[in-house]
Amino acid sequence: MSTSAEPRVSGLEVRSIDYVPLDERHGKLWHLGPLWFMSNAQIATLAVGLVSITQGGNLVWSLLAIVSGTVIGTFFMAFHSAQGPQLGLPQMIQSRPQFGYVGALLVWLFAYVQYAGFNVFNSSLAADALHTTIHGSLGLWIAVVTVVALVVALVGYDVIHKAERFLTYTFLVIFGIFTVGVLVTLHYPAGSFDLGAFRWTPFLAQFGVVAGYQISWAIYVSDYSRYLPPDVTVRKTFYWTYFGSALGGVWLMVLGALLAAWAGRDFDTIPSIEAAGDKVFSGFGAIVLLFSALGLVSVTALNMYGGSLTLISAIDSFRRVRPTLAVRLVTLVFTAALSLVGALAATSNFLANFENFLLLVLYLFIPWTAVNLMDYYVVRRGHYAIAEIFNPNGIYGRWGWHGIISYLVGFAVMIPFFAVGTLYVGPAAEALGGADISLFIGLPVSALLYWWLTRSIDVAAETRLAEAEAAELEQAAHEHREP
Repeated sequence: MSTSAEPRVSGLEVRSIDYVPLDERHGKLWHLGPLWFMSNAQIATLAVGLVSITQGGNLVWSLLAIVSGTVIGTFFMAFHSAQGPQLGLPQMIQSRPQFGYVGALLVWLFAYVQYAGFNVFNSSLAADALHTTIHGSLGLWIAVVTVVALVVALVGYDVIHKAERFLTYTFLVIFGIFTVGVLVTLHYPAGSFDLGAFRWTPFLAQFGVVAGYQISWAIYVSDYSRYLPPDVTVRKTFYWTYFGSALGGVWLMVLGALLAAWAGRDFDTIPSIEAAGDKVFSGFGAIVLLFSALGLVSVTALNMYGGSLTLISAIDSFRRVRPTLAVRLVTLVFTAALSLVGALAATSNFLANFENFLLLVLYLFIPWTAVNLMDYYVVRRGHYAIAEIFNPNGIYGRWGWHGIISYLVGFAVMIPFFAVGTLYVGPAAEALGGADISLFIGLPVSALLYWWLTRSIDVAAETRLAEAEAAELEQAAHEHREP
């Protein structure tokens, strides 16, 4: 089994994809609230709230789409968070029981692409904010943001939690003032609050992007709860994650919709935030942007951290990896370098198509979240033989055809319902006037098909094996130490 419990080196986190033994569990459950609040409460999230307005929807229906999309999308990511304390494992390695030791590479590839895409957008946006306020070249600021995020990700789990708590308290002050200013000083077009001006296409486009954005967090929520003791309970872990993420998401997406409705066709994320902030008092827009850059650095660090774990998991599928500090460092540097190159090469066209990227993320991870949650909560009910997850010839097999088939079928039946801007509109979506309801197709199909295919699994035998291996698992986690 791939394990490592070496002592911390100068405060750096050493563990990565390996199991966290019970005597290393620490932290407070409520820390999940600020972490997921602040992960969403940054201006990349603000951009998610623009979709309906830019497609001709009015403000009130945009706000309702944002709230409903958040309520539904966050539901899934929060249930994933509850897996962390119970299993003591990061999120993506948990895909092996459903997809197999090698088969899980399918979803890991998509996950890594997501990390890279978000980091390109986040670091570019942070650099733009710093360029606007402090000046200096965009390339310089992209490099600075990447390096700082890399350092935070390298120190690891504990410093990420502490940074997000500090940023949350500061956010409440700065963005509290900014939000009041937006509500009091800005004026909105006639008809913005006309409930009779409902249009399906912009409403469902906004709903889908918001739900996809929230579900996109599902691939790494357990990464930030896996050090918690298992007695925190599934229910409380769910609540702290759900309300933290939902509140942060709704706050910023609503701000985005308000700013877009106010600015109209002149809306541009950084200039519009600065202009709206300066309406509160001169120079306040720059303060908002500088703080926003810090928030983007923190979420870039989260993406690097998750990207590193996913990359280590992928390498381990081909060659057994002892997850040491050196392995963490190499994979983090590679992930940071990829982010840096992508951000430096990114064009304004890529940034303008962030909405399409979010929809693609939604499409790729709807079948995965359905399979993973069905397996954890219904099929195996949280009972996994964790040592077998690291065994290429173990009970979960090299290829988990139940999960792979359920994923591919779920994705395939969604395709006719896709509506990705000007890139592709499926026949079913076209028949619905451009409305995208693929979320409601892929989720139940993948989940129910996986449940049907796994009826023959001997869950009781797996549970007995997990119980028999529990003591050995704890011992092995301490025996594999670096000198």
